[in-house]
Amino acid sequence: MSAARNLGLPGEPAGEKLIDRVLRVDLAGEYGAVRIYEGQLAVLGRTSPAGAAIAHMAEQERRHLEAFERLVPERRARPTLLQPLWHVAGFALGAATAMLGPKGAMACTVAVEEVIDEHYREQIATLPDSEAELKTTLEDFRREEVEHRDEALAQGAEAAPGFELLRGAIKAGSRAAIWLSSRL
Repeated sequence: MSAARNLGLPGEPAGEKLIDRVLRVDLAGEYGAVRIYEGQLAVLGRTSPAGAAIAHMAEQERRHLEAFERLVPERRARPTLLQPLWHVAGFALGAATAMLGPKGAMACTVAVEEVIDEHYREQIATLPDSEAELKTTLEDFRREEVEHRDEALAQGAEAAPGFELLRGAIKAGSRAAIWLSSRL
């Protein structure tokens, strides 16, 4: 990877400030994902095929969250100030989409995971080669997020009421949450 790519755009953080931002936003994102799945499970339960799939995805998200909960203090990164908002908003998004039915919950997963796949790819490309271990962790998590998207599609996400509108709104919200969490 070239050094120029690692520098990012003018005004973007580099070095430890970049690591701080990466860890802050990823901790917030994984926390939000856990809360989305908790909201969905509160509505759908764990016994339906969709509930069982969601419970599996939630366990993987909890493992991702635990990794960032270790990395943030190890690397002396600052968590986002918006954690209380993501606590409420994540659960509300999960519950609201699950109220549309299992396909609505799966549509939410598709939208969020498409954004997260893109987000992790950008982070991996931006991190310097000296962060090989973090890049490997992000790549492992990214692959699991893509599996979640693929499972949600297999579960009929595209048949959710207003799929394209729902997907677009959730993707916009996810991108806004990433931008805010990386800075606040």
